[in-house]
Amino acid sequence: MPKPIRRVVTGHDAAGRSVFIMDGAPPHVYQRSPGSAVVTELWETRMMPAENGGNAETTDHAFRLAPLKNGTVFRVIEYPPDRQRLAALERERASADDGSGHSVVFDRASPRHPGFHRTNSVDYAIVLSGEIHALMDEGEVLLKAGDVLIQRGTNHAWSNRSDDSAYVAFVLVDAAPV
Repeated sequence: MPKPIRRVVTGHDAAGRSVFIMDGAPPHVYQRSPGSAVVTELWETRMMPAENGGNAETTDHAFRLAPLKNGTVFRVIEYPPDRQRLAALERERASADDGSGHSVVFDRASPRHPGFHRTNSVDYAIVLSGEIHALMDEGEVLLKAGDVLIQRGTNHAWSNRSDDSAYVAFVLVDAAPV
């Protein structure tokens, strides 16, 4: 059961004053299959510079892993322990089309972890709670609550070897392919 997240979004009223336009649970939470990661979409921008006008929901679309061209995505992912998640990852990686218009490359040949993938983005990852291993082609590092990882278009995977879920916040920014 994912931990509920409260999302508060600001905006402007008709007179241009600052107001709260949304306060509550985000409307879009995705889980591709039982035992897989739970993705809570918080906000998305679709151009640079970002548009701050209007009060519309920005996450009303099918799930996509990578941001749109010139866009950003803000999300929180709950990673269950690998003992629950690995079978789900094997099923999920059968499809590389995430609907973003970007190529999402899954490394099906990697014997290390079935979740290896790469997107054309710079990803800022902030561990909110729990612990998780960030895996690269060469090496890995254990990240704990409060740690930050900047992922720059590299082939990578996430491995939760603990007994508890890890919660990681991500800001993904569109980037040129490596």
